[in-house]
Amino acid sequence: MTPVFELKDLHVTLQQHRHATELVKGVSFAVEPGECLGILGESGSGKSMSMKAAMGLLDKGFSVSGAAMFQGEPLLEKSGEELRRLHGGKVGVVLQNPMTCFDPLYRIGTQIAETFAAHNNWDGEEILRRSLELLEKMRIRNPEEVLEKYPHQLSGGMLQRIMIGIATAMEPVLLIADEPTTAIDAITQYEILNEFLRVKQEKQTAMVFISHDLNAISRVADRIVVLNQGRVVDEGDFQHILHHAQDPYTRLLVEKRADVMRRYRQVLTGKEQSYA
Repeated sequence: MTPVFELKDLHVTLQQHRHATELVKGVSFAVEPGECLGILGESGSGKSMSMKAAMGLLDKGFSVSGAAMFQGEPLLEKSGEELRRLHGGKVGVVLQNPMTCFDPLYRIGTQIAETFAAHNNWDGEEILRRSLELLEKMRIRNPEEVLEKYPHQLSGGMLQRIMIGIATAMEPVLLIADEPTTAIDAITQYEILNEFLRVKQEKQTAMVFISHDLNAISRVADRIVVLNQGRVVDEGDFQHILHHAQDPYTRLLVEKRADVMRRYRQVLTGKEQSYA
């Protein structure tokens, strides 16, 4: 079976005057149909850079080599226009900060409509119907009112749900989520992760879920790839990463998760507990 998405020996280098810095160093992984692959790493690990390189989202200061494949077709050779047709269509993208992804000068309904119009020949009535359906699927109350609001009038969690709705409304083959739960509170994070699970289960959409948070990744990912300093240092399911990882960096990430859980339990119980 052909993977939905695959990186093969991907390298990304930043060119600055006469100095070149390699940021991604031979990254390889594949995402199968219906699978959610979690990419785990701290800031600067190369996790987001790898996906941006594959999707043509880096500026001219970067050079990219290796291979990036979508449904068996090479991405790095595609033109900017060909990649734009993929974005929002067969490939959905959810970014870290939803507030920066919506134009503050336009209503939410207008921005949803523009996305639909770019990929379909629907008339205004059909676009409105689909927009309301999108908000209802994301469990957003009073969808008619929300369509008339500007981004600053909505919470970060609601904007994130709308972004997920837009990204999934076109029923993409691949959904890329880049740190989608970083800028929101714990309760909203829980709700957003449930939305990703729902999309995965209902649509069997292949996903790449990028995060520094092992807790978040463990909720949605079938398999996890760990990146450090631009290299893949570990790979496996959550139980492997949690209990059997040998790489020191991976063990550090696991210990950080354990420390968070210990502190959380201590707050709840008022006493120290061991993590198991």
